[in-house]
Amino acid sequence: MASELTPATQKRELERERYSTPSNYSSAKVADVGLGLGRGRERSSKGGLKGGCGRRRLGGKKGKRETDASLRPQVMLGWMSWRPTYRSSKFRNVYGKVANREHCFEGIPITKNVHDNHFCAVNAKFLAIVTESSGGGSFVVIPVTQFGRIDPHYPKVCGHQGNVLDIKWNPFHDNIIASCSEDSSVRIWEIPDGGLRRNLTEPVLELYGHSRRVGLIEWHPTTSGILFSAGYDYKILIWNLEIGEPVKMIDCHTDVILCMSFNTEGSLLATSCKDKKLRVIEPRSGKVLQEANFKNHKVNRVVFLGNMKRLLTTGVSRWNTRQIALWDQEDLSMPIVEEEIDGLSGLLFPFYDADTHMLYLAGKGDGNIRYYEITLEKPYLQYLMEFRSPAPQKGLGVMPKHGLDVGACEVFRFYKLVTLKGLIEPISMIVPRRSETYQEDIYPMTPGTEPALSADEWLSGINRGPVLVSLKEGYNRPNKLVFKAPVKEKKGGVVNGIDLLENVPPRTENELLRMFFRQQDELRRLKDELTQKDIKIRQLELELNNIRNSPNINNNNNNSSSNDSSI
Repeated sequence: MASELTPATQKRELERERYSTPSNYSSAKVADVGLGLGRGRERSSKGGLKGGCGRRRLGGKKGKRETDASLRPQVMLGWMSWRPTYRSSKFRNVYGKVANREHCFEGIPITKNVHDNHFCAVNAKFLAIVTESSGGGSFVVIPVTQFGRIDPHYPKVCGHQGNVLDIKWNPFHDNIIASCSEDSSVRIWEIPDGGLRRNLTEPVLELYGHSRRVGLIEWHPTTSGILFSAGYDYKILIWNLEIGEPVKMIDCHTDVILCMSFNTEGSLLATSCKDKKLRVIEPRSGKVLQEANFKNHKVNRVVFLGNMKRLLTTGVSRWNTRQIALWDQEDLSMPIVEEEIDGLSGLLFPFYDADTHMLYLAGKGDGNIRYYEITLEKPYLQYLMEFRSPAPQKGLGVMPKHGLDVGACEVFRFYKLVTLKGLIEPISMIVPRRSETYQEDIYPMTPGTEPALSADEWLSGINRGPVLVSLKEGYNRPNKLVFKAPVKEKKGGVVNGIDLLENVPPRTENELLRMFFRQQDELRRLKDELTQKDIKIRQLELELNNIRNSPNINNNNNNSSSNDSSI
């Protein structure tokens, strides 16, 4: 039978018998490796090998790759040994879960303003969204448990004369919210328990101090009654809400302020500005401690990374690609690490969770949310995963820690604004765990709703970290803090000898027209006042002439003159 086979068939049969047993397998492997598989492995005159190439082509015709089955185990082991090693992380499998349709908020006329803000604020009780309106700015406040379609005539907070640009809930009082607007004012509102039953037009407190529109507001993280506001007049005002007046002014910026962020205890303030500079400021004195002007990274947003003494910024590179950069807060001369994200044009918003050391990146107009883990060792930024969604987001609100579902291992929750659908969509970031017990490793002690300092203590120079609480039994501690507005409201003020309402030249056509009409009204008022004073002067002159020409006055004058002559 073997003699009837062709030479090629006989060779294949011999090779099959050769590798059929384990003992022959190892000896054949050594022989093939040593002899170069027995074909085309002769030394050339230049010291090279003939018949093979440098890409694991082991002889034979040119372009044909013959791989021996005996070498595959060793080749695979070699490849596996060169793979990069990933550090283990308990948050590597975090995934985003979108709420069911019945747990979303529909029918909300979300604002179409192009200002780079979130237009959304969330706490454990309420959800606030800036809405589209005519004849002034407004926002709607909805209880977080009131899901479904919202009535078009739902009550709103509508006291501003201009568009609302930013809203923020008081971290120590769930019923107090601050708003700022294009009308150059900051207003404090108190929302009743259960939500609004009619339109709210009267604020608890009205704060005037900026000469232009106010684009940003931030509450102090550990102090009650301290609010920061940044306006288009390039100033940051620190308000003491117990007296309703500005107590400090930070005037070190040369252009519009884009972002503000505090460290954990509120002793440092980081700002990003349109002049492309990153600053770390001591807020009580206004002193700039660190300043960065890095040409390869144009900073848009900045966030403090908890107690890690790090800053993270998002921006664009020299080639207009979106990127993030990690900085040392004590040395801003050069970023620690930079990482390019993509080539899209939407603004990147950073969200940092100090409890899990996770960073979330969400782009304006994107549908995805990337998340990383931050470490103090290389590689510093560890990419975890990405949540994808087809609907673009205009802004995102973040639920505080004490409002999360601990039983479902929820570590973060976004409220996504979808403008085209008028939809607010909750997105929960969940750590998959089989056990239904409380997971202490992903829920450390976290800041609660009790302030660590009073306004006077902080202004006197005291620093203190936040009051930490545990989420194990569900944080439902009643808040005993009562907000008391000052009796006198002051519409203006002087800080450090500088008038906050000083004239600033307008930069846009709308500001120019607004200032022109304001001056015209002032001129009309002054003209009317002048006319009334002229009329009053004429009346007084006529009364004086009547008194002089009266007969009683003349008789008295004649009698006095006769007496003088007789004497």
